[in-house]
Amino acid sequence: MHIVMMSNTYKPFVGGVERSIDTFTEELQARGHRVLIVAPKFEGAAKSEGNIIRIPAIQQFNGTDFSVPLPVPGILSEVLDRFKPDIIHSHHPYLIGDTALRVGARRGVPVVFTFHTFYERYTHYVPGDSPAIKRFVVALATGYANLCERVVAPSPSVAKELKHRGIATPIEVVPTGIDVRMFSAGDGHRFRKRWGIPEKAFLVGTVSRLAPEKNIAFLTEALGRWLAQKPAGYVVVVGDGPSRAEAVQTFMQHGVAERIILSGTLGGEDLVDAYAALDTFAFASETETQGLVLAEALAAGVPVVAVDAPAVSDVTGRKHASLVEAGDPEGFVRALNQAALRSPAEKGEFAEYARERALQYEKGFTAECLLEVYQTASVKGRETQEQKGRHAWESAKRLIRAELEIIHNMAAATSEALETNSRRKKDAGASYGGGG
Repeated sequence: MHIVMMSNTYKPFVGGVERSIDTFTEELQARGHRVLIVAPKFEGAAKSEGNIIRIPAIQQFNGTDFSVPLPVPGILSEVLDRFKPDIIHSHHPYLIGDTALRVGARRGVPVVFTFHTFYERYTHYVPGDSPAIKRFVVALATGYANLCERVVAPSPSVAKELKHRGIATPIEVVPTGIDVRMFSAGDGHRFRKRWGIPEKAFLVGTVSRLAPEKNIAFLTEALGRWLAQKPAGYVVVVGDGPSRAEAVQTFMQHGVAERIILSGTLGGEDLVDAYAALDTFAFASETETQGLVLAEALAAGVPVVAVDAPAVSDVTGRKHASLVEAGDPEGFVRALNQAALRSPAEKGEFAEYARERALQYEKGFTAECLLEVYQTASVKGRETQEQKGRHAWESAKRLIRAELEIIHNMAAATSEALETNSRRKKDAGASYGGGG
């Protein structure tokens, strides 16, 4: 198959979407399929990237490290004419996502959409964030999903929520895969030696983008409290982002900064060794649609202490993971202390269970699942093409219909936002009047 992956974010930016694209691309190409990646230009990107096509973008949007692509499908036409795609795989419901719908319509090719993100939980990056904005992005993403041939949900809890939101398009659960064998073979001693961590120290670690949506303020507060009680404890934080300075400040306030290792972003052998060095993996995000790092920790046989959230429990299960109520840093500290009291036999039992559970995220298995989604969508797409014909006029009609659907989706989402704003004003007025 000829597969086009289209995304608003890609390397050198590091996140779950980028890792998903890379992992699936590697596995699909290994099976003889061709993959073309369409992504925005990004400062620091390599000049020659083989199967990657870059399009113009606004750099460092709103002071962040995100790059916002400009929807200019004309740039792609010549490349796509040569590539002859069978499937368009969209990874975002706006900007390049709309371009994906136009490309699919023009060529009579089905569009598959992966719902990576609950976008309303990221609107703090948008000027004028409000309940109306949140409602707008929920409605926009829901409407977009209903314009696609298939929707991929990274976890069962996400699939359930999407159905609740009114997505009628068939939804398939396909998590991003990991290299289970690689993550089970790290050298923790090497990592500890490199970073000066005592061999007998109880080491808690996290791997995360350091940003507000990852609940970093809560996590660093809990870890700071735990370290203050645990003189022999150490913490390693793998990752980077806009909340790094705030995290450092929190650790300094607790007087534990000398036992914090901020490694920055790691990859390859260094990342694998980091997991292997841990006694416990800590995670506090409530915005995950999968939580790829949780699967990596399981593959490394590391116990997990995390804030209880649907996608988190989907990955870890509840048998051995310690899931703590949101907003309870003392509960998180207690869970870490309990983890430190586990006997060697208990640790061994967990490691065996964790590695077995991680097998469902083996990247070869998840790639085969994604291929089944593509094949189903492709068959449906061919049936539609045979019904409508392949003439230029039919292509033009499909493109016009797609454009109207995109406009209608934007209008519907805007209407939802305006209604939300109107209700808030009405409620505020009623509250003011009642207090007079």
